[in-house]
Amino acid sequence: MQVIKTVEALQQILQEYRYASKKIGFVPTMGALHEGHLSLIKKAGTENDIVIASIFVNPTQFNNPGDLDRYPRTPEQDVDHLKTSACSILFLPEVDTIYPAHFRPPSVDLGLLDKVMEGKHRPGHFQGVVTVVSRLFEIVQPTNAYFGRKDFQQVAVIKAMTKALSIPVNIIECPTLRDERGLALSSRNLLLKKEDIQTACHIYETLDFGKKLVALHTPSEVKSLMKNYFSGSKMELEYIEIVDPISLKELTTEWVEGATACIVAYCGNIRLIDNLELTPYG
Repeated sequence: MQVIKTVEALQQILQEYRYASKKIGFVPTMGALHEGHLSLIKKAGTENDIVIASIFVNPTQFNNPGDLDRYPRTPEQDVDHLKTSACSILFLPEVDTIYPAHFRPPSVDLGLLDKVMEGKHRPGHFQGVVTVVSRLFEIVQPTNAYFGRKDFQQVAVIKAMTKALSIPVNIIECPTLRDERGLALSSRNLLLKKEDIQTACHIYETLDFGKKLVALHTPSEVKSLMKNYFSGSKMELEYIEIVDPISLKELTTEWVEGATACIVAYCGNIRLIDNLELTPYG
């Protein structure tokens, strides 16, 4: 596996693949890699001729400077993980490589997508996501890009962005990986104290509880019952929402295909996010 830090070096390698009409798979990350990330790389390896992963902790998507400072960074461990994966190239840029002096962020109207849930609680977050992902797509020019469903709203935003900017890339959404207790794998789990891990599992338990209620209750009723169920936890709930999977519009009286419950809670001072599809497609 090669570690590349400049745009010029990366593009020089990739142009040979483009000229030969080879498929380029891309997995953008912020590091602190876990099995969830590696599952994306594994899938990319089965569907492309070369796989590129990037590690870049993007400052423009953190509206809380303390959150940026606390974000886990494990570069040596990350490289070790990638060496035994399907990744051929790790793109490891500095901030001024991604955002040179002449850089101007794209203007994308996300509509409701960045005004609800994470958009409401983290103003500017998704504009930061749009900025960095569009820039990475510009550099890598992938055929396929892979994202985990754990960041459900982010995936919806990236799909809308690629459509709005006419970026020729296929966005591949991959299932959330969980441990044996149901806890969604996340880089932020590294920040949890050992005794907090079991507490954090109540997030998934609440989602699973909600899924079992769908047949007999409206979305509003399920949301209320989920909140009541969650209240038995030591964690601080930020929000629970049940939304349309494409528009992210809140569901109240009627279910739709792919209706998804989204939850954010604080375990100590660590903000954890998860979601679960409550009604299947088809």
